[in-house]
Amino acid sequence: MGGRASSAFRHLPLSVADRLDFFRAEGVGISWLEFADDAQALQAVQRGLADVGAMGFEQILLAPGGRAAVRSLVLQARAPQLALAVSVRALPKYRSLADLRRCEVGVGSTGMLAQAMVCTALMQAGVSVSDVHLVEVGDGARALAALRSGRVQALCHADPVMSRLERRGEVRVVNDARTLAGTQALFGGAMPGSCLVAPVSFLNQRADEAQALVHAVVHALKWLQTAAPADIVKIVPPDDFMGDRSLYLAALARMREAMSPDGLMPEGGPETSLRALGLLAPALAAQRPHLARSFTQEFALKAKQKFSA
Repeated sequence: MGGRASSAFRHLPLSVADRLDFFRAEGVGISWLEFADDAQALQAVQRGLADVGAMGFEQILLAPGGRAAVRSLVLQARAPQLALAVSVRALPKYRSLADLRRCEVGVGSTGMLAQAMVCTALMQAGVSVSDVHLVEVGDGARALAALRSGRVQALCHADPVMSRLERRGEVRVVNDARTLAGTQALFGGAMPGSCLVAPVSFLNQRADEAQALVHAVVHALKWLQTAAPADIVKIVPPDDFMGDRSLYLAALARMREAMSPDGLMPEGGPETSLRALGLLAPALAAQRPHLARSFTQEFALKAKQKFSA
């Protein structure tokens, strides 16, 4: 399985399933491969280097030929888990997104959804995307350094990066897609986040293994619905804390509702994702008739019944 480590929260259900031995309980062994971003994880799946990939759902729609060859088989998050914020130091008199004209806006390396979020927010504010400069800043410490050094004056990124900046008063969040309400307000519908992606051939030829994977993930999602924060902190990898346990807990409290309760694709989710990505690549609109082939509910439905999720 490839692509898990790009963010502490995007793939929290996978970490839980791994650390609590839910995969082993389903009779499946996992070997982890890590990639720098979602696009590379998808390429590994398409080339057969990984059987299954953990990535944002949008990768299926963005990849040339990928939509027909791979499918989402279980959803981890039902929100993008991203926030757009402006630097308090660089833009102390900020009033609206119009103030971002001629500014550098940083985005992480988690694929194209951060760019789509920035474009959506700008469009709603009546600001042309061509009036700002999008800069890829990477993950974690690199994103923090880009904002603090003044390389970018705004940042669209995930937690715990955004929570750290927000907690220290370094940024002002202007669009928050870490929550369901914020996602609905910005994108106008349910927006699928991270998921597991596999080739159709894998789903057909190794359906029992695919089902075992989904069982483990949905088991983790069910566990996350009621687990105490202290219990979650005990099992996640220490590196996820970014050196600050209390910050992790604060970010966790905000984003828990973004976790899928049952692994199912929300109604209208693929359409919302395609609409947002269409701001970057209008030609994607032609994929609308094929959206039903971008995911399957078969495995998640069985897991939902098994665990009463």
